[in-house]
Amino acid sequence: MRTIYYLAAVFTFFSASLASCVWSDEHIEQKDAIYKDTLNYQYKTISQRAADCGDKADSTCTHFTVKYPEFKDQPKLNDSVQRKLLLLFAYDGKPDSNLNAYAKRFLNDYETFKKENPDTKMYFEMDSHANIVHQDSNLVAIEVSGYIFQGGAHGGTTTGFINWDTKTNKDLTLDDLLVDGYSAKLNAVAEKIFRTNEKLSDTASLATNYFFENDKFALNKNFLVTPIGLRFLYNQYEIKPYAAGQTELVIPYTQIKQLLRPNTVITQYVK
Repeated sequence: MRTIYYLAAVFTFFSASLASCVWSDEHIEQKDAIYKDTLNYQYKTISQRAADCGDKADSTCTHFTVKYPEFKDQPKLNDSVQRKLLLLFAYDGKPDSNLNAYAKRFLNDYETFKKENPDTKMYFEMDSHANIVHQDSNLVAIEVSGYIFQGGAHGGTTTGFINWDTKTNKDLTLDDLLVDGYSAKLNAVAEKIFRTNEKLSDTASLATNYFFENDKFALNKNFLVTPIGLRFLYNQYEIKPYAAGQTELVIPYTQIKQLLRPNTVITQYVK
């Protein structure tokens, strides 16, 4: 039996039988939305517990909980959210077909673990979510994050993002937002911000406390579009030891104006 916690750097839908959703007829407005023309959605939750939980709280027994938004009349966006959730802690890098299947496998693994370790007091945990960070008529920005524990010294947290272009109906990549040949210039700007955040000089070595390949700073592609800049996040173990947690940096649009493609979801934020 695999007694592991899965910490994938990459990132689901299930047909929830737990509850039905009632859609609002009104647009959902957010204070930071530039336009009021936003997508309607309803948060849904799947919550399953091990057979031995009894009256125990989720915090003290094996449980599987996922919360995510389901958008009205947006099948491609919903599929993207669901897939990100499935990929967060995919078994051996291979996601289950839906979250119901994932929950079943998770709880079955716990039951197998109990049979192999009858005296154990350990319990498994899975708590993940997809939260809408920002939306306007051009963009839906979603953070997908979760915590899992399936034995071992500690659990793990992973976070990913969806930047959904409501006009093209797709999850945006850096190539969609930045001009050709942007990589080296973007990396250079990001390194300066990283070194400032980490209180490192321009020449300080990255060999001792970081896991960058060849000890050279490298920006990843795990990013979120925000009204002020591109927010990048490194997950646990990606560039630092587990105890250091996640590392974030924000690249303001003011520092990369020359790298921005015209007429993208970012254009509305740049004056």
